[in-house]
Amino acid sequence: MDREFLTDLFADFGPVTLRRMFSGYGISADGTNFALALRAGLYFRADDQTIPQFEAEGCGPFQYQTRSKTVTVNSYWQLPARLFDDSEELAVWARSALGAAQRAALRKRPRKRAAARKPKAPAKKTAGKKAATKRAAKKAAKTTSRRAPKKKSSS
Repeated sequence: MDREFLTDLFADFGPVTLRRMFSGYGISADGTNFALALRAGLYFRADDQTIPQFEAEGCGPFQYQTRSKTVTVNSYWQLPARLFDDSEELAVWARSALGAAQRAALRKRPRKRAAARKPKAPAKKTAGKKAATKRAAKKAAKTTSRRAPKKKSSS
């Protein structure tokens, strides 16, 4: 699948952004990645709400092989081949995939810290200054004691 083909495929859906990724493209709309176009096919983002659609069509999740095992990525499912010929229905599936990607992004947002936590007490400045002064004095003493005494000239 090349850029031009993918742009035409999503014409009924609306403008998409294509970024090189792995062996194909990551497809996003409004800054949210919702599809992958790889050598193995076109995969749409899926969640608990949309996975039954893919299963009803006999599609499976994205899988890839490592040296030791097969890895299954349940968040991306292969698009049914019949949708390549029906751009209007493909747009409907793309909208639901975008919705799944947006729901996933909402779940990943960091939670705010609880306001009930007590702030740490500030450290005492006087103890810090005294300790720093002692360390500086010790360091100066070490450097002066390490120096070799100057030899007297015999004139």
